[in-house]
Formats: sequence, structure tokens, C-alpha cells
Amino acid sequence: MAATRIEHDLLGDREVPADVLWGIHTLRATENFPITGRPISSNPALVRALAAVKYAAAAANRDLGLLDPERADAILAACREILDGQWHDQFVVDVIQGGAGTSTNMNANEVIANRALVLLGHRPGEYRYLHPNEHVNLGQSTNDVYPTACNIATIMAVGVLSESMHHLQKTFRAKAEEFRTVVKMGRTQLQDAVPMTLGQEFGTFAVMIEEDRARLEEASMLVHEINLGATAIGTGLNAAPGYRDAAVRHLREVTGLPLVSATDLVEATQDVGQFVHLSGVLKRCAVKLSKVCNDLRLLSSGPRAGFGEIDLPAVQAGSSIMPGKVNPVIPEVLNQVAFQVIGQDVTVTMAAEAGQLQLNAFEPIIMESLTSGMTHLGAACRTLADRCVVGITAHAAHLRSDVEHSIGLVTALNPHIGYQAATEIAKEALDTDRGVAELVLERGLLTADRLELLLRPEHLANLQS
Repeated sequence: MAATRIEHDLLGDREVPADVLWGIHTLRATENFPITGRPISSNPALVRALAAVKYAAAAANRDLGLLDPERADAILAACREILDGQWHDQFVVDVIQGGAGTSTNMNANEVIANRALVLLGHRPGEYRYLHPNEHVNLGQSTNDVYPTACNIATIMAVGVLSESMHHLQKTFRAKAEEFRTVVKMGRTQLQDAVPMTLGQEFGTFAVMIEEDRARLEEASMLVHEINLGATAIGTGLNAAPGYRDAAVRHLREVTGLPLVSATDLVEATQDVGQFVHLSGVLKRCAVKLSKVCNDLRLLSSGPRAGFGEIDLPAVQAGSSIMPGKVNPVIPEVLNQVAFQVIGQDVTVTMAAEAGQLQLNAFEPIIMESLTSGMTHLGAACRTLADRCVVGITAHAAHLRSDVEHSIGLVTALNPHIGYQAATEIAKEALDTDRGVAELVLERGLLTADRLELLLRPEHLANLQS
């Protein structure tokens, strides 16, 4: 049988595998929350954020003379190893858990304490030399550690998503330049409207993404306000004078983030409004990205019986029964991620609403919803850019023909032939299925040279020089 060690908590004694860095509290949590099968380690940003908070707390307690240098240095070294990517496999509690994040905090306390014990020359579980609660958790509560770590991990996730969206934005911008003079019909309510260029259409996609990136980064600034030093409910009970300022200062240094202490810690400990706001902005990003994918699927529909304006890259066979069929699978996958994000916004909303009195107990599901949503959406953005947008081609001749035969063309010619004549041309074109340009020439309303000039892309699409 594998070697074990005996650990004790308020419920009694339990055997813990001798070689692991987690302890009895973590063991009970793994038994209590077999929910998703995804441990905390599946969110490396949260693990690093927890280590950063514990590092800042130990450094502050050392500065204040509350933690002796030997223990402090060992805790700091253990935290630094976790920040560098080590021991993440020891964070084994499920991402969805009861207890307002207590199990996550205890998992971190135990891993850091046991690694520090090893660095000091002791064995894991020999807590008489260095204790998870008395030393690693000194001056802290789950209720300020976990929210602060969630804020930091969220900021990191926003940064990664923003970079992915920027990559997609640049890809659309490059396509907009490529299609700058490809004339097509614009549509409103799926009906022919007026001419534009495919470049303008793709340029709009780039602008939409750029705007959403800006809103996302604005929303993330609210998450830079933290409640470290609040301890249990915001009163700072059991935190020494000077601890709060010192801990926040060290946390800024170790993370490189412009974190600020909340003005009112009691309010900050129970309020998760920053996550509700961020989730709403994330939903905005998802909705608009999904709309872009809807447009790509519609514009590429066919190949013979649809719009057939563009071709998406063929990346896999589309059917097990219909030979030759290719589906728009890359836009479809982003659509599905967007649906997930929209649903998770409801989860965040309900979790925020369910908070009671001095603490919101549901930050684990808020964190899981936001993090998974941003991670999946970022991956989908890069997939859309690299597996789809970069390889899109246009049916330029088909698009030009659509413009020349569309009734919408009379709107562009209206100032030059007059409203009455334009109306008559439109009616005859509809009745006879003939082209607008053909009828204009036949009636002698414009010369061929003049018509050619008016049908140039820069005129039709009102392009600025």
C-alpha cells in the first residue's frame, strides 16, 4: 500500500498520501465536490494569482515582524515556485465548490506550507514547524484572499482574450484592404439596398471588434480594485495595523498590476458588481462576434443555391452522406462559444444576485463562468482568424453582376437621371428581369462613358480618396 501520513482537523483524523503537498482540508474538498472533474489547476492564472496573494501576505507579515524571516523566506520561495509554474498539479479541488472559495484557499495554504516545510528540511504534514493557517494564512481570510485572487486571474484572462480579438481584428482589416474595390450589393432586411464594397463590409467587422476590445479593457479596470486586508467581512479583524497597505504594495510589485485597495472593504467583500459588469461586456463581445459569423455563413451560402458571394476555406468534409459538401464549421464553432458565453452571463447574474449580507458565497461559479467564457472565446477568435478569415476569397465577377442587375443600382443613379426616370427604370427592370445599366443605356439617359464612370467602385460605394 502507498505510504500515508495522518493529518487532523476539527472533524477528526484522516490519512493523506505521504508524498502530496495538499492536506486534510483539500482531501475533504475533493470528496465533497466531485462536480466537473476539472481541478483548480485547469486555471493556471488562478493558481498563480493565489500564489501572488500568499506571497504578498507573507512579505507584509515579515515586514511587520509578525512572521520570522526563516518561515517567511520559505513561504516566499514556495510561492515563487508556483508563480514560475511548479506544483500546479497539487491544486486538486474542483473549480465548482461550496464554501465561498474556502477549499481553494485551504488548498493553496496546504500546498505552500508543505512545500515550505520541505525547503526547510522537514516532511509534509509536520505543521508544528510551519502551519498552513497560522503562518501561510496569517492576517487573512478566504473572504479577502479568494476574491483578490479572482480579480487578478480575471485581469490576466481579459488580457489574453483582448490579444486574441486584436489578432482577429487585424485579420479582418487585411481582408478589407484586399477586397477594397470589390463592388457588391449591400442589404437591409435581407433585401437589396445600395452598392458597397466587400472591403467596407469586412472593415466593419474589424471596427466592431476594435470597439468591443476597448469596452472589455475599460471593464477590466474595475476589477483592479481589491479587498485584500478585509479578512472575514471587511472590518480587517485579525490583520495587524499596516498589514493592508503593505500587502497591497507587495501584491502590486509581484503581479506588475496597478491594483488599488477598495475604499470601503465591507462593501468590497460582499459586492461582485465588477464581475456582473465585465460579464455583460463579455456577452456584448460574444453577441457581436456571433453576428459576424452569421454574416460569413450567409455570404458563403451555396455554392450554387445560396448567396455565393465569398468562399470560406474548406477545412474538412461536410457530410457522411452528401459527397462534396463542405460546411462553414469554423464560424459555427465560434457561434457555439458565443451561445455559451451568453448563457454564462445569466449564471454570473444569478450568482451575484444570490449573495447575502456580508459575503457572496458564489464566486467560484462566477470565476468559472468568466474564465471559461473568455478562454473559449479567445481560442475561437484565433481559430476564426487562422482557419477561416485569412483564406476567404471573393466571387468578384458574380458580385459585380449582382450590382449591375440589382434594382438597388437606381439609387446610385438617381441624382444623375432623376427620381421619375429612376422609378420607371426600376419598374421595368423588375417586370422584364433586365439590368438597370442596360435599360439606362437603351433609353439614352446616360452615355456609356458617363455610366462607366458612375459604376466605378469609388463612386458606387462612396469611397473616400
